[in-house]
Amino acid sequence: MKVLMINGSPRKEGNTSIALKEMEKILIQEGIETEIVQIGSKDIRGCVACGFCKDKGRCVFNDEVNQLALKLQESDGLVVASPVYYSSANATLTACLDRLFYSTSFDKTMKVGASIAVARRGGCSATFDQLNKYFTITGMPVASSQYWNSVHGRNQGEALQDEEGLQTMRVLARNMAFLIKSIALGKEKYGLPETEKRVFTHFI
Repeated sequence: MKVLMINGSPRKEGNTSIALKEMEKILIQEGIETEIVQIGSKDIRGCVACGFCKDKGRCVFNDEVNQLALKLQESDGLVVASPVYYSSANATLTACLDRLFYSTSFDKTMKVGASIAVARRGGCSATFDQLNKYFTITGMPVASSQYWNSVHGRNQGEALQDEEGLQTMRVLARNMAFLIKSIALGKEKYGLPETEKRVFTHFI
C-alpha cells in the first residue's frame, strides 16, 4: 500500500514540509509506503482545455504532471498540502492538480484523499475546502482528523510549535491508513461499487 504526498510549497524545508513529515512518520509506522514530491518551485502551467488528454491519455505539457499521474495511478491514497496564499492554495499546486485530475482517465474510485493547509493565521478553511473538491468529484473518500487539516506557522520551523496542528496530522495519518486498509479488505470481499454510465446534463 502506498500514499503519494504532494508538497505545493516552494520551500523544501518549510512549514508545509513539517506537516507532511508528521503524517509520513505515522503512515510508515502503519506499514504504508510513502513518497513526497515537492512541486512548489516547479514551472507548471495551467490547463488550456486543448483536449489532447482525451485522445492521448496524458497532458500535452510533458512536465511534472505526467510523472505524478503515473505515481498516482499506482497509489492507494493521495495527500496534497499547500501554503495559504490569499485564502487559497498557491497557483503552482492549483495548476498541477487541475491538470493532474483532468488529464488522467484511470479510475480513482476509493483512492483515499487528504488535504493540508498551512498558514500564518487565516485562510486555512477556504484552502482546505478548495483542495478537497478534487477528491469529491472523482469518487475518492476523504480522510478526516480531529480538526480541519491545518497547521500554523509563518517563519521556517514555526509549525513545530503548533502542537494541536501536528497532533491533527498524526490523527489524520492514522485515519487515512485505517481507511486504506479497510477499503483494501472491502475490495477483496465486495469489489468496488457498481458504476453507471455517466450522465451529463446541460442547462442551455
